[in-house]
Formats: sequence, structure tokens, C-alpha cells
Amino acid sequence: MSEGQNILVAAKVTRRFGGLVAVNEVDFTIPEGSIVSLIGPNGAGKTTFFNVLLGIIDPTGGTVEFRGRQMIARPRRIGLESLVWVAPSVVIVLAALALGSTGILSGGGIAVAGVAAIGFLIGTLLLAIVRPLWYQKLLLRLGIFRSARPNDMVQAGVARTFQNIRLFKNMTAVENVLIGMHTQMHSSLLDGFFSTRRARREEDLSDRRAQELLTVVGLHGIGNELAKNLPYGDQRRLEIARALAAKPRLLLLDEPAAGMNPRETLDLTKLISKLRSELGLTVLLIEHDMKVVMGISDRVTVLDAGRKIAEGTPEEVRRDPRVIEAYLGTPAA
Repeated sequence: MSEGQNILVAAKVTRRFGGLVAVNEVDFTIPEGSIVSLIGPNGAGKTTFFNVLLGIIDPTGGTVEFRGRQMIARPRRIGLESLVWVAPSVVIVLAALALGSTGILSGGGIAVAGVAAIGFLIGTLLLAIVRPLWYQKLLLRLGIFRSARPNDMVQAGVARTFQNIRLFKNMTAVENVLIGMHTQMHSSLLDGFFSTRRARREEDLSDRRAQELLTVVGLHGIGNELAKNLPYGDQRRLEIARALAAKPRLLLLDEPAAGMNPRETLDLTKLISKLRSELGLTVLLIEHDMKVVMGISDRVTVLDAGRKIAEGTPEEVRRDPRVIEAYLGTPAA
């Protein structure tokens, strides 16, 4: 996907909670290589929309495509998936019974077929849990669709940070970053158990990569420090480093400047720009600090009461009367 194309396209995304419409038919795109901000007053639906994009909750309506592939939509015909799980086992049992009735298969052979059927059933249930890409494509060909889960989105190339810092406080900085690499690891359970050369080599490479990412976010030399002992601003940076460990194409930052002092906020703004310019990342930002939003965004989208009320360059959005009204209210008559 070349620069200028949309890395993410959300069309008519809606999310209802009973009678409450938290997100109402929102169209939203993120161009490749851009920094896009999503803003709005409290209760505007930003976090709900964010959670739909990440596969945390299913939309009531609409779709989300990432890099040309539909990832998020309302589930379709999911009840039929259970037939996919049991079909191989049923075929094996019926075939064994048919061959047994004609004398071709002995009683022992029928018993073996029964064990094989149980094995196939366990295997298909495990596939439903792991959901590899080829399995998802098979379901699509059968007209069955489930939205991507958060781990599916990470594997596809989307990583995030959280509004409230979610680090493993009693682990070191390096260990926190290494956890973010789990989707990139290829050593098997047996490799780890027997400490094979492959496992040791991957462990060394991962450790070096974690140290490099800490340097990228400005935390060089603190790899062995416990996360809970780091200053607040450094914990924010560490969370970004952990997200980068997943090798994302799109980085979603949920209020990264929350709780920061002006100096930390300025440093964070420089870091986000650096991630785009040096690592080629596309960034989606939810942020209340307008200095951050207006200072680094290529485009700003504004939500209010679940609807998109404005979209454009920072300067266009700053002057939009609907945005001013949403934040400041209408004057008394």
C-alpha cells in the first residue's frame, strides 16, 4: 500500500447499547503515513468508536477495513460455524458405520474411526479458538463472518496504548517490551522447553530489539528498571515502546498526553512526529490537549453525541462553528 491510500476505512459505523446510540453512522478514513486525531467533548463516543476499530466490541452496523481487508462488521450466520466444527467428525462416523455394515470394516476399525472423529472434533474446536487466516477465509466462503478480535488486529498490523496506563508494574522495562513481541515470536513450546538454538537466537534478537525500541522512545539505559519505579512520563513512553514491539503499521494512541506536564507533553509531541517520519508509522490519536492535536495532526475528525460533526485540517476544524458550539455550548438567548 503506497502513501496516499487509506490504510483504514470505516463506513457507517454504528454502535447501540440498548436505546442509547453511542456511535451513529460514522464514516472515517486514515490515509497511509498520516497523523489523524479524533476529538470531541466527554461522552462524544470517541472511546466506543476506538473500541470498535480495535475489535473489542462489535458494531451494530457498518464496516471497518484495514489495508483493503474487511476486519470489522456485524457478525453474519455465525450459528453455521458449529456445523464446520462437527462436519468432519460426522462424516468419519457415518463412513465407518456404512463400511462396518457391509463387512468391509471390523469392529476394531469402527472404534479407531470413532477415536479419529473425536480427534477431528477437538482439532476443529482448537482451530475455532486460534482462528488462523486460512480458517477465516474458509468461513467467509461459506458466508460466515465474525469480526476480528483484538489479537487479530494486532497480527494484522494495529497496535495501541491505553488512556489509563496498563503496564506490568512488577516487570522490568525490557520485559514489558518483550511481551509486546509475542505475535512476532516463532519458537515453539518445545523450542522453549529444550532451550534449542532457535529459541536462544530468537531470545537474543528480541532482547536487542527491545533495547533498541527503548532507545527510540527516549528510555535508553533503563531496561532493567521496574516499570512501577519509572516516572509517569517514562511509563507513557514505555507503553508506546511495547506497542511498537508488535511491528504495527497503524498505531492508536488513546490520550497519551493525559496527566503529563508541559515539558513531557512537548517531548511526546516530538516523539509522535518521529515515529511517523523515521519509522513510517500511521498514527490515530485520541487527545484532549488541543495543543498536541493542532500541533501534529494532518487531519482532525470531531465527534459529538456519537455523530461526526466536522473534519478537516486543524485550522479548518478550529474555526468550525459546530466544533465551537460542541465545546463551548450555545450562548443564552
